[in-house]
Amino acid sequence: MSARKIAVPLVAIVLFLLFWEFLVWFNGWPRYRMAAPSDLPPAYWRFRWLFIEMGWQTLWRTVAGLILAVIFGTALGVVMGFSRTMRDALYPLLVGFNAVPKATVVPIIALMFVGQHDFNTVLIAFLISFFPIAVSVSIGLSTLEPEYRDILRSLGASKLTIFWKIALPKTLPEFFGALKVAVTLAFIGTNLMEIVSPHGRGLGALFDSGRINSDYPLMFAVLIALAFLGIVLYYIVVALERVFAGWADRSPA
Repeated sequence: MSARKIAVPLVAIVLFLLFWEFLVWFNGWPRYRMAAPSDLPPAYWRFRWLFIEMGWQTLWRTVAGLILAVIFGTALGVVMGFSRTMRDALYPLLVGFNAVPKATVVPIIALMFVGQHDFNTVLIAFLISFFPIAVSVSIGLSTLEPEYRDILRSLGASKLTIFWKIALPKTLPEFFGALKVAVTLAFIGTNLMEIVSPHGRGLGALFDSGRINSDYPLMFAVLIALAFLGIVLYYIVVALERVFAGWADRSPA
């Protein structure tokens, strides 16, 4: 990774924080109404052990839900990609489920599995993030040019060989594009459950604690911590994309 690709995002983040600080100062907002970036370091230090503990709980549940979304979303996408009948049957169900606001699903799951916070949180992270993966894999496979299949079949290639040599590489760019979206969606699901669940633990529960106590620096510190974790996971996906689908990058240097 070049120095420019590291410096440009860092400069953008610094400019954003400076603008945020200026906005709070210019409007004269008190801390009980709006926290400034300069208010966040004391909050991080005061609750440092809680941030470490809660951050880890949020992270592992999000990653667990995301891994399940990759496994089941990819499998479902393969089924829909190779079968028009399954695609026609499942697409309306997937679209309908995805159209339901997940904020309304979270309380239902929390009540169905009372006391099973880890399971609830992983489940909602999975449910909210598998849709883009399934759809992208399905589209990538269903739009495979038939000429490629015909040529390989004429050479005696099996269906497995066609999938491995043609279908899978063609689908990888769409898959990683969807995975970047799924990372942020998984964090949304995790934190919704952590806030709503009466047994919630994690950064979402820490945010809710700040809300109850009107501790705005703590609330904004949690939001920045969530953004940081999301950025880390996003760039992990970017690194994996460069390894497995770097050939598809056509952006100018």
